[in-house]
Amino acid sequence: MDIEQIKNALDNSDPQQRMKGIRELRNYEADIATPLLLDRINDREFLVRSFVAMGLGKKQSDRAFTALLEMIKEDSDPNVRAEAANSLSFYGDVAIPHLRQLYEQDDHWLVRRSIIAAIADLNSLQELLEICAIGISGDDQPVMEACISCLGLLANTEQQEEALKLLFPLAADESWRVRVQVARTLGKYDDSRAIAVLNQLKTDADHRVVGAVLESLV
Repeated sequence: MDIEQIKNALDNSDPQQRMKGIRELRNYEADIATPLLLDRINDREFLVRSFVAMGLGKKQSDRAFTALLEMIKEDSDPNVRAEAANSLSFYGDVAIPHLRQLYEQDDHWLVRRSIIAAIADLNSLQELLEICAIGISGDDQPVMEACISCLGLLANTEQQEEALKLLFPLAADESWRVRVQVARTLGKYDDSRAIAVLNQLKTDADHRVVGAVLESLV
């Protein structure tokens, strides 16, 4: 599509056409694509706004970065905020403090899981430890499970000791899903204490936990 066709698509009343127009902007440079993306930042359809967030992550500029921060803070839909957080991570280390702050301010599980994955991809280990500690202390199980899984990335790092301190108490969590994830994560640690906890979990009342332990000890 040429640029005029894209503009017409973006102004179309059909959200599918607007999303098609946004997709077509991938073929244009940021200086052309960004202003058109910004025009749809307040689109009434959350899917269109999510596409805008994706586009702003790929067509990088200072204006796009600022717009993503605005979407993260102001959009009413968690799907859009999560997509904006993911796109913000494409800007690299400069995004880390913003993602860290957002994690504390936005407790929606979808947004938090997006940030956890983003910070893990950025290999920012200290920040990963800190946000996982927050997630584990909360009562949102999907976030807790994601945090436990990501703590496996801290094996054999400077953050290993603190990560293990977070993991060990969770071996007695009332949720079998949490205990399964703990067993899988502890299997990544070459540590005698981790092995001892895994051996204790061999006698867990739930067979799914026992299965996870056996896989980790192979």
